[in-house]
Amino acid sequence: MKFSSARILIFAKAPVPGQVKTRLIPTLTPRMAAKLHGRLVRETVARLAGAGLAPIELWCSPDTLHPLFLELARTYGLSLHRQEGADLGERMSEAFANALTRGGEVVLLGTDCPSLDGAYVSAALAALEGSDAVLGPAEDGGYVLLGLKRSAPEIFLNMPWGTARVAALTRERLASLGWKWAELPALWDLDRPQDLERYSSLFNAGESAPAPPCCRSKPVPG
Repeated sequence: MKFSSARILIFAKAPVPGQVKTRLIPTLTPRMAAKLHGRLVRETVARLAGAGLAPIELWCSPDTLHPLFLELARTYGLSLHRQEGADLGERMSEAFANALTRGGEVVLLGTDCPSLDGAYVSAALAALEGSDAVLGPAEDGGYVLLGLKRSAPEIFLNMPWGTARVAALTRERLASLGWKWAELPALWDLDRPQDLERYSSLFNAGESAPAPPCCRSKPVPG
């Protein structure tokens, strides 16, 4: 593996109707939305496992027992972990703290970004070699990937998750820590009904995300 000392964390919810992709309802039925979510989880794991970059850990909610998670663990040799915490911020903070005991660099990502591929994660891990953190912004103002070399719970606490302020506030918090970070090109999430056509076009064309250009380094504020 190219980054054998690193860890790739994939955050995934169990594909339970009515509990995932709810912003796509009623454009999709709850069952259709859950089926789409399961497909996105499978595709994300397959892309990154096929890249052979670093050990992959699947961080599951509400637990590790859903048949999809067990199947992915068997197929790809993933380790399964249960997300712990009262909200997304706590769960991410706990996952980073846990994984950093096993890896020198850790990147965390979800399963909502169809164009996030091995080249993108490889660029993130490479950027961490010379930075304290790396951010993969989302077009909607959030982020699709975050990478860290050390734990910092204050990055995640009281964050307005699901809003357009998440990436900007994350940058402010990284700056307040005096950290140097890098940024990758912005990607899009499949969250809203209008994203379905974009996903369909991407899938039908058999395309994948292009290799990202060189990261833009963010200096430590002076």
